[in-house]
Amino acid sequence: MPKKKKKDKKAETTSRKGEHVSIVTTENVSFRSVPSGFDTLRFEHNALPELSFDEIDTSTQFLGKHLDAPLLISSMTGGYEGAEAVNRAFAKAAKRFGLAIGIGSARQALENKKYHKTFSVVRKEYPEGLVFTNIGGAEVAALHAKNKLDDILRIVDLVEADAIIVHLNPLQEMMQPEGSRDFRGILGGIEALCKQFTIPVIVKEVGAGISKSAARTLVTHGVLAIDIAGAGGTSWAGVELLRQDEAKRSDLDIFWDWGIPTVEALQAVRELKQSMTFGLIASGGIRTGLDVAKSIALGADLVGLAQPVIKAFVDTGEEGLFALMQTVLKQLRIAMLLSGSKTIPHLGDQILFPVK
Repeated sequence: MPKKKKKDKKAETTSRKGEHVSIVTTENVSFRSVPSGFDTLRFEHNALPELSFDEIDTSTQFLGKHLDAPLLISSMTGGYEGAEAVNRAFAKAAKRFGLAIGIGSARQALENKKYHKTFSVVRKEYPEGLVFTNIGGAEVAALHAKNKLDDILRIVDLVEADAIIVHLNPLQEMMQPEGSRDFRGILGGIEALCKQFTIPVIVKEVGAGISKSAARTLVTHGVLAIDIAGAGGTSWAGVELLRQDEAKRSDLDIFWDWGIPTVEALQAVRELKQSMTFGLIASGGIRTGLDVAKSIALGADLVGLAQPVIKAFVDTGEEGLFALMQTVLKQLRIAMLLSGSKTIPHLGDQILFPVK
């Protein structure tokens, strides 16, 4: 009887990364019936702002670094053929507009060196920028169990990162045929990472949201920033389901819309900031500069965009990517003027009202 071929996990990781980008940019993988919640809130219009549009100041600081605007090109890709061009374009956009940037999961970079340039290209293009590397919570738990957390320093050095993002994605993993089924030890791994490394640790979800209780637990275990990454944008359950045969995914389709809407998660987690110190990042269904402005008013320090950014680049190249960022920033500045907010701290003091 012929022996079963062993799965090449390294090749599997690389292939999956490429599939993700293809699906996100060509298929409708938005939440079907769970909106992010931004359309339910409005600013009070200020008819007498006593401001010039030219004096609107969108600059801010995050983790001690200056940014020209409170925007993050969220962690998306790396580790497959073609990812170098994507990340180079993202880095150019981040540099041009003075934004923060995250790189996709560097798990593949720990497995082999073939696509290291897809990660290192960001710092080469944006040497002065605020750059985040990224790895999954399950990988952190596994490395901690083997006393190999120092391996993560390899991806920190590769990216020359200012901080490391640990992403939590139990829903996505459960939808993957090849995904993890064991989520024990992740908190212990994160806590050890925070204690062992001097580099700041950020924890994010990948589109299903972080609750108030989960955020409290993470901050008390040493995490310096939380990205709530709520529901309402790309459904990563949906992405994984589309990677499967229709017959195989039918039983799991009920989880397409699982998650905490972005606004709901943001409102809940910001309450912790009254008694705890940590950075708060909003992402999940952020599509416009008005969404960005509302996120800041709801307590976010930084706001992440993902799917619209990669879609703009794939469809229209660097020109389209730069045009998107210009539009988002213009919309943000207009929202600031119309709400009477000269600076980002002023915007953070605004009260949002429910749409009736």
